[in-house]
Amino acid sequence: MKPIEWLGDKIRVIDQTRLPHEEVFLELGDHREVADAIKELRIRGAPDIGVAAAYGLALGAQTIETGSKDDFLAKLRPVSETLSSSRPTAVNLFWALERMNRVAQSGEEVSQIKAELLAEAQRIEAENDEANRRLSEFGAE
Repeated sequence: MKPIEWLGDKIRVIDQTRLPHEEVFLELGDHREVADAIKELRIRGAPDIGVAAAYGLALGAQTIETGSKDDFLAKLRPVSETLSSSRPTAVNLFWALERMNRVAQSGEEVSQIKAELLAEAQRIEAENDEANRRLSEFGAE
């Protein structure tokens, strides 16, 4: 079971508020929905909050309609701010958003930036999955 999963145009997350009695998944297709899920503690755990924030930024980026990099970055800023305000003390949230914003800054074309943001969110998720796997193996020993 993956707590967060990319579904192509949205993410699927396990609703942590329903555990351990129920296994309920939420499908979030918008950065505001991701921010609300973090704020409402539906997404918990520092690493998962970071992954969700990265995907939230990627989702928000996909909705920005402009061909200008400067305009795109200006419109991406409030998306990042919405996500960062969802849990002001979450270190992984800020780390992931900073990493995503660096990717956005380094891109050249808007379409390229959007693709790179999604790829970076997927890398953050893969790194989190690998860390969890290693931790599980260590714990099993």
